[in-house]
Amino acid sequence: MTTEVPSESSTERYQAVQRSEDFQRLRHKVRSFIFPMTVAFFLWYLLYVILSAYARGFMSTKVVGNINIALIFGLLQFVSTFLIAWYYSRYANRELDPIADSIRNKMEEGAE
Repeated sequence: MTTEVPSESSTERYQAVQRSEDFQRLRHKVRSFIFPMTVAFFLWYLLYVILSAYARGFMSTKVVGNINIALIFGLLQFVSTFLIAWYYSRYANRELDPIADSIRNKMEEGAE
């Protein structure tokens, strides 16, 4: 097993890619999705926790049989997690992957 230290030319190539307009656009698109979605999910989760701690009467309101609002909110946490993952997958396929493919293709062409 050997560990190869990247040559100067490959290090310079990766740094050039990081400085490229495509890479900056890719980073911007990733961040413009990740940060707002993370904040939204965190606030949604925080709402659930705060309501569970301070609005016990509301959260214990029965909806159907023994199913109360707290249980519904808890299940909606899972639903929202899966919806965000599904939406990110679609967003990545549509917005991120073409840019990443373009960057990879340019790097492979430069290596030849």
